[in-house]
Amino acid sequence: MQKNIIYKSLAATMVAAAFTACSVPGVVQKAENKNTPGSYTSTTVTDTTSTATVKWKEYFTDPNLQELINTALTNNQELNITLQEIEIAKSEVRARKGEYLPFVGVGAGADVTKASRYTTQGALERNIDIVDGKENPEPLQNYGASLRADWEIDVWGKLHNAKRAAVSRYLASVEGKNFMVTNLVAEIANSYYELLALDNQLQLVNQNIQIQTNALEIVKLQKESARVTELAVKRFQAQVLNTQSLQYEIKQKIVEAENRINFLVGRFPQPVKRSTDAFATLMPNIVKSGIPSQLLANRPDIKQAEMELAASKLDIKVAKARFYPSLSISGGLGYQAFNPSYLIKPQSIIYTLAGELAAPLINRNAIKAAYISANAKQVQAAYNYEQKILNAYIEVANQMSKIDNLQNSYSLKAQEVDALTQSINISNDLFKSARADYMEVLMTQRDALESKFDLIETKMQQMNAMVNIYRALGGGWN
Repeated sequence: MQKNIIYKSLAATMVAAAFTACSVPGVVQKAENKNTPGSYTSTTVTDTTSTATVKWKEYFTDPNLQELINTALTNNQELNITLQEIEIAKSEVRARKGEYLPFVGVGAGADVTKASRYTTQGALERNIDIVDGKENPEPLQNYGASLRADWEIDVWGKLHNAKRAAVSRYLASVEGKNFMVTNLVAEIANSYYELLALDNQLQLVNQNIQIQTNALEIVKLQKESARVTELAVKRFQAQVLNTQSLQYEIKQKIVEAENRINFLVGRFPQPVKRSTDAFATLMPNIVKSGIPSQLLANRPDIKQAEMELAASKLDIKVAKARFYPSLSISGGLGYQAFNPSYLIKPQSIIYTLAGELAAPLINRNAIKAAYISANAKQVQAAYNYEQKILNAYIEVANQMSKIDNLQNSYSLKAQEVDALTQSINISNDLFKSARADYMEVLMTQRDALESKFDLIETKMQQMNAMVNIYRALGGGWN
């Protein structure tokens, strides 16, 4: 008999499902394109070694920089906020998992009721004896204790798919954290190298102030001997003042660079420990790009987009399952009596068992809207995934080209600095022998200073390119 009831229920479920499935809105999902070029250049590359697999402690060997990164990974507020978002996503997985398990609860209660004698209930209580021919107690007390369970049978996988979507979003949040770590490491390294460059520019300015001050004293002596006019003295003096002013501009930039690092590290403004002496001799690391398809496994932002895409596909299944009937079972078992001493008697046992089959039939606009919205979000997620891949490829290609061009540029600028440095001595000698105008001396000194500034700037750009290619390849989070 019970088997027949079960079979009839299942048959009714299938009939209702067939009826409702006919009217599920038709939408088109987008298949993501994972194809990438074979290499970052026009030549064929077969070396699959990628710098992205190098740990950041091995990539950045400066102990001061390592200390800053270590502190930031512990204290950075934005990173800690993201870690809490991961905990939220983990709790969402636990919540979704609980939805397809039975909900079991226990309860106990007591109440008292005084029914009017001139009502149906009161008349029945007056004329029916409950125990040993005794009249019902008045007012009538009621005590009970029960165990109750409710369970939605996940016929269409709606609840399981919702849990799997939550797991994918949890994994996406972890990859989001990794991507934040990658960017945090790169930002600290870039700011650190900028700070070293500013220190070297400040040293260069101080050296030039001394050189220009000595030149000013020489011009004053020449003016006393009537070899030059007061105009030459004023022009040399103006150049000294201009360079001194530049000194304070650089000092302000140093303060801002230090505080930018302090913010990333999660501490209040303080001096940043560093060594500036070796900046001119720093050499960028040799970078191995591997092949573009490795970006899909190495870049945290691409893996995050991939997890979000997987979740969006599962959301479609969840939304589609809402068109089908849902089957739920509920039951309870307990004791109930008007006297606590009767609760242990078998006659006080109560139980319920019920099954419910429900399917949306009319006014399903909310379900249709959720289903259409889930499909649109899946298309969005697919485009976002493709965009992340394209962006990663372009970032790597740009940085690789930048590394090559900066290397050539640095070599030429170094030669320019040597030539202009020699021209300073030549112009000074010519000026002393009255074979050169003082303006030639001033212009030569200014050009030499600018070229040295450019050389330091190019060195900083080289180091930044080394950092950015590491980030672009997906390194820094491990």
